Amino acid sequence: MTDFCGLSLSGPVLNGSGTFDAIAAQRTFGDALWDAFPFDAFVTKTITVLPRQGNPPPRLWETPAGLINSIGLPNKGLEGFLEGDLPQLRRLPVPLVVSVMGYGPDELAALVRGVAPRDEVEALELNVSCPNVASGLIMGSDPAETARAVEAVRPVTDKPVIVKLTPNATDPAGVAAAAESAGADAVSLVNTLKGMALHPRTREPWLGGGAGGVSGPAIRAVALEQVHAVAGRVGIPVVGMGGITSGAHARDFLDAGATVVAVGTESFRDPAAGSRIADELRVILRQERGFSGVTAVPIDPR
Repeated sequence: MTDFCGLSLSGPVLNGSGTFDAIAAQRTFGDALWDAFPFDAFVTKTITVLPRQGNPPPRLWETPAGLINSIGLPNKGLEGFLEGDLPQLRRLPVPLVVSVMGYGPDELAALVRGVAPRDEVEALELNVSCPNVASGLIMGSDPAETARAVEAVRPVTDKPVIVKLTPNATDPAGVAAAAESAGADAVSLVNTLKGMALHPRTREPWLGGGAGGVSGPAIRAVALEQVHAVAGRVGIPVVGMGGITSGAHARDFLDAGATVVAVGTESFRDPAAGSRIADELRVILRQERGFSGVTAVPIDPR
């Protein structure tokens, strides 16, 4: 078992928000999904106070080692989530973490106030790092803004609050420290890096939103360094993510200081990636003398 912010998880592999649709997967695979759910906790796609259509298409561009996405957080809004999605997610066999994004601290507090009291919800993730939404970039890039966001939601709930950090900040470790000082229970990183692609003929931006976020193996080395730096700066748990496609990669992030890891882009290629990576990680740990469980010994980053 893995302890994460007081939650008892059967293992250390989560999904990255917005990279695995449990409701759509249940429609495809039926109730068999609940018997072989690929993650040890499920993080929802980010919700906002009001419904969002998201960015105009096209929304994806494949790179040699990943994706650029310009999805733009399409969602049903708080009311639609509570009435439509949450009753279906109640059947999840793992703890449910709801990701929320507001245009300011007051909206974040309103979202947490609406979601946190529900028994199905065991933790909240504050998305202050999405590069497709202006407010996310501002709050997640600045330690003071991040602290204000956490301070707004902290009095609203006793449930764990995870702050998802952007890699597009001058000092991600400083932002993480500000989040911890303001009352965050954990941080998760990295979100996508800013990127763009050009149309092969018109030479205009390909993505409907102009630019987007780069994810996948292309950003793994950057993510690993930032997880290492953040884990050395804060005392709260760290969710490490960014281009994890194998158990060996997951082990790297755990050794860099992550408490648990999250799988994102790889789930687009392999919907069962979470289970496969967890199995590979277990094999690695069993083969190493002195490791009987999934808890790795972090490298001292100092």
